[in-house]
Amino acid sequence: MTNHILDAIVAQKHQEIAALLQKTPEKKLREQALRPRERRPFLERLKQPGKSGINIIAEIKRASPSKGMLCPDLNPAALAESYESGGAACLSVLTDRQFFKGSPEDLLAARAATQLPVLRKDFLISACQIYESCILGADAVLLIARVLSENQLSELMDLCHTLGLNALVEVHSESDVASATRSGAKLIGINNRNLQTFHTDIATSMQLVSQLAPDQIPVAASGIQNRQDIERLLKSGIYNFLIGESLVRSDDPVAFLISLMTESRCQNTEK
Repeated sequence: MTNHILDAIVAQKHQEIAALLQKTPEKKLREQALRPRERRPFLERLKQPGKSGINIIAEIKRASPSKGMLCPDLNPAALAESYESGGAACLSVLTDRQFFKGSPEDLLAARAATQLPVLRKDFLISACQIYESCILGADAVLLIARVLSENQLSELMDLCHTLGLNALVEVHSESDVASATRSGAKLIGINNRNLQTFHTDIATSMQLVSQLAPDQIPVAASGIQNRQDIERLLKSGIYNFLIGESLVRSDDPVAFLISLMTESRCQNTEK
């Protein structure tokens, strides 16, 4: 994602925030966000490896700026059900309309179709978007270190804590990790894709995981295509994986998820 596209996305978010606040004052959004709601354990699902030895956050993603449409006829409810059947630990749902062709409605449909905890994945830069995430029923939100100042990140982290939301803080560099750590982030999403160039390399996760504190939980994201990629990352101590594009493009998401969680024969032979 070039600087131009990243800047365009953030500019679009400012427009969306203005429209949201014109429709509903921030005070009212906060009141709605503080109302009792069903909460599903997102962070707790990722603290330890699952039965297969890993946890997969399966993503519902219609498109991306770099790849265009991934699945034009995507049915978020049906896909969420498939992910749950395949053994996913959590869901991630893209809600950005302009650049990823998602919507808040996708999150509502996906969450209603399963019992899995749901991450709202978007470019969140304002408190009112965090309130909106609660109202939508999200159990966790993505906060991207690269698009937030350290003060903004800390303030949004504190707000998430107040509202009972888990936060997955996305990093791509050592400076991002330092910022996330100072903000108190416990769940760290290491994005293998450079948001400025689109270059993707899973070695990014293997390099940055060593920078995390012992109490921080890593999640590797982007560029994970198969079981071999997962086994490479497992060797560096990562057992949580956020997988979107390869799942959405799969003809059989259930079988693909099972293949990702099944130890390869060569690994078995080595044991």
